[in-house]
Amino acid sequence: MSPKILYQKRLDEGEIVSDPEQARAVEALERLHGELSAQALQKRGWFSKKPELAKGVYMYGGVGRGKSMLMDLFAHSLPDAVLWRRSHFHEFMIDVHNHMHAARKSGVDVEKALPSLAKNLAKGIKVLCFDEFHVTDIADAMILGRLFGCLFEAGVSVVATSNWAPDRLYEGGLQRDRFTPFIELLQQKVEIVHLDSPTDYRGEFDQIEGGYFTPLNMASRKALDEVFLRLSGGAKVHADVIDVKGRQIEVAQAAGVAARFSFAQLCERPHGAEDYIEIAKKYKIVFLEDIPRLGYDRRNEAKRLMLLIDVLYEAHTRVIVSAAVSPDKLYSGHDHSYEFERTISRLNEMQSAEYQAISV
Repeated sequence: MSPKILYQKRLDEGEIVSDPEQARAVEALERLHGELSAQALQKRGWFSKKPELAKGVYMYGGVGRGKSMLMDLFAHSLPDAVLWRRSHFHEFMIDVHNHMHAARKSGVDVEKALPSLAKNLAKGIKVLCFDEFHVTDIADAMILGRLFGCLFEAGVSVVATSNWAPDRLYEGGLQRDRFTPFIELLQQKVEIVHLDSPTDYRGEFDQIEGGYFTPLNMASRKALDEVFLRLSGGAKVHADVIDVKGRQIEVAQAAGVAARFSFAQLCERPHGAEDYIEIAKKYKIVFLEDIPRLGYDRRNEAKRLMLLIDVLYEAHTRVIVSAAVSPDKLYSGHDHSYEFERTISRLNEMQSAEYQAISV
């Protein structure tokens, strides 16, 4: 079934509600689905030729507008002949950097490493789906233009979700003028759809008790201990160490599929997405304790918290939190205020019965 048919089916079954902004995005995805399906049929013909690149779709807007849901709906509607890969943008860039690192170690010309990677990707897939597309790092910014140019040349279409319009990517970043050619390329190769729905669908989940404890006091500490004991299923509590390419993340308390970490340990130290991904791989339940109020002077810690929650959310990890204040009052700085809205939304959703049903 095409994206349009699947979307209508969910409407008819009451899984989602009618939203004109989402319907507009569905039309763009329907167009791409049709082009890719036609190309797959053409490829089977006797006189097939290399098809033109099917213009992708870039959906951006505020948190909880259904962007990821629509992207997943599109991907799962593609015919078997159209191979695709879905990846959180953090994970994809880690893979790219690992490829570059391996190329350097083996003596391969780094300038040839990205075209080689794009060629290998294009052999296995026709569509790349990126969730949470955004750029905050100068190294990523410099890589993207070359890599995506090669991917588009190889005929790989891109579907992406983002909180940011393409011309606001890497806004205010170091040497951004060197990044603008990529923005111009992206705008040529994708149809841009702004999901400007007034509704945050993540905010509509029913809340349940036992997942977010505030304020930070003896009562919340005691409650957290009781929840850890219950969720660890009576397993023996022990210390653990997670090794990430020689970097060690110490776990003071682990039991079964659950582990406890402090905010200071995970967000005040120079950890990155790769570290958080390894934590999510090893533990299905993560306790994140003692999150303080974060102001302008703690913008780096706030940035790491946003990244951590993104990774744990993408992995469907169950997260138990203790914090000084409620999610909407955690960050009062200006640098990341817009992006932090996503963190607030996800922290709220993580306490919902729906999220917890799929997280363990």
